Amino acid sequence: MNKGVGLFSDIGKLAKEILYKDYSYDRKFSITTQAADGLVEVQYFHEHATIGSTLSLRNPPIFDVSATYGTATTVFGVETAYDTSISNFTKYNAAISMTKQDFCTTLTVADKGDLLTASWVQYLDQVKATIAVEFTNRFSEDGNTLTVGGSYNFDESTLIKLKLNNQGNFGVLLQHEIRPKTLLTMAAEFDYNSIDTSPKVGVSLALRP
Repeated sequence: MNKGVGLFSDIGKLAKEILYKDYSYDRKFSITTQAADGLVEVQYFHEHATIGSTLSLRNPPIFDVSATYGTATTVFGVETAYDTSISNFTKYNAAISMTKQDFCTTLTVADKGDLLTASWVQYLDQVKATIAVEFTNRFSEDGNTLTVGGSYNFDESTLIKLKLNNQGNFGVLLQHEIRPKTLLTMAAEFDYNSIDTSPKVGVSLALRP
């Protein structure tokens, strides 16, 4: 098992999982697999560096490469993608993160420098409670978004999450593992700026490998 720095995709991953993962407002049944159809992936791990690359075999082929460097507490990473159909780079991303025993903070610049994202995750209880704060700003548009949320594990099978942003959206999620690798998720979103708007409600049943 790798004990060094993680992949570029791991930077800021925890905040995104707390604030966005499984917040679905559809009614659906899904089966998750680990197959990588039409994708070639290569990863190299070192104590202080990692390199990851993927090649999409679909038309058009897209080559994505990322690299990270750092220590167990501080990591810097970059990512880029090359679209062979236009012979040009379509993505430039960079990120830095700092991780301590009770918190993790991340700063990411994406979309060729247009999108700035800063996040903070605080562990109130290493097993049960976590709080996440995310600030995003797109320079090509007016305004920004501040999202605050958290997760709490009632037990090994039941998770509740809440989130609120400055755009007027409040979300709540309840997830229960009804049997091993079978998750029942109920989520709802309310617009507190428009009390006459009906809330979005979703229920999903997922089978995971």
